[in-house]
Amino acid sequence: MKKKLVAVLMTAAMAASLAACGAKTEAPAQTTDNTTTEQTTGDKTEEQTGTDVVINQGSDDAIANLVAATEGTVDLTLWCSEMESYQNTMKELVEEFKTTYPDVDFNITIGAQSESTCKDEVLKDVEAAADVFVFADDQLNELVQAGALQAVTTTYTFDPVAANGAGAVNAASLNGVCYAYPLTASNGYFLFYDKSVLTEEDVASWESLVAACEASGKKVGFDFGNAWYLYGFFSGAGCTATLADDGVNNVCDWNNETGLAVANSIMNICSSDAVLSIGNTDAVSKAKDGELVAYVDGTWDVEGFTTAYGDNMGCAKLPTFDVNGTATQQGSFAGYKLVGVNSYSDNIGWSMLLAEFISNEAAQLKIGEATGEGPANINAAAKISSPALAALGAQSAFADLQRVGGNYWTPAGTLGQALYTGTDDVQAALDEAVAGITAPVE
Repeated sequence: MKKKLVAVLMTAAMAASLAACGAKTEAPAQTTDNTTTEQTTGDKTEEQTGTDVVINQGSDDAIANLVAATEGTVDLTLWCSEMESYQNTMKELVEEFKTTYPDVDFNITIGAQSESTCKDEVLKDVEAAADVFVFADDQLNELVQAGALQAVTTTYTFDPVAANGAGAVNAASLNGVCYAYPLTASNGYFLFYDKSVLTEEDVASWESLVAACEASGKKVGFDFGNAWYLYGFFSGAGCTATLADDGVNNVCDWNNETGLAVANSIMNICSSDAVLSIGNTDAVSKAKDGELVAYVDGTWDVEGFTTAYGDNMGCAKLPTFDVNGTATQQGSFAGYKLVGVNSYSDNIGWSMLLAEFISNEAAQLKIGEATGEGPANINAAAKISSPALAALGAQSAFADLQRVGGNYWTPAGTLGQALYTGTDDVQAALDEAVAGITAPVE
């Protein structure tokens, strides 16, 4: 790929072509709160509630100009999940994209790249990375800071701010600028359970859930050594673990009085032989064996638990847990998958148009039907329903965007494992974890 200056110049040229076709040429209007804003796109006025991000939208003529300005073969690389369902769906969407623009000769390569590690691969060599890539929303800050993402300041076919839920738009935005196209809104976790063993009342709290498993001789699982899941216990009680204002270091207060009470509650839950700290692959296996009747997990394992529990598969928001005698709702991380455009792409215009195409309403609906994940698109989400997505929706009221720096993961995971196995000095374990989480980044 060429240097970023070239990419910027190409973007400017694209914006000029939009202006020539009647799109707005002034900078996007910015609002200062989350109240309803009006957005003008050509001759059309739309209302969008719950976001302060406004995008200028182009016209059909802008696409015609792009086609007319294109010479030779357009080479593009798309990275998306290595899962077979994603790879197959993206292949279908890419073929549809080519058919939509038959006057252009495309050479589009689809690579397999997990969303969870996409940022790391992109930042190894941004210029050599894919033109379009799917990534987890918690990677947005670092990608923006590295200058790897083309801002979505202008669009061709639809406005992602208006089309997608406010939570997804916020996850795709930084400082009032949208940097990616929302794709899914289901990268969170909830409780799977076997309805032939457990009732809705049993799964309402950790205390009743553990008691029911003890009585039935079954197990409940949770990955206590995984910092992503552990977060929900502390956040539910009002403790903080988040990025500092510098966007690199962490702020964490888990070693305060409330955090100590949370830690003791976790240890009390884990003191039962009916509680297993276990990863998702082993959990699905034990569920199929009939040993595990409840587990905290996400939509990616719907198929496994459906196979294990059959018609008795139940899904619910996370249970409450006792904190100093008060039933406290467990929190969680809310996650989104986003589509980014590489700011170093040699074909910025076509990269943006491809990113729009694979994240529009029809595409999100197709992805949701193939993978079981929930669309970020408002209309597509209304057309897909399942027990898992309903449970995730119920949990979303208690979920936070994942915004923590790299120093969070190992210390928090170590703390979770220590609480599961038991420790004689809980306060010391908390102090050590917080020291690691908040350690300055060199």
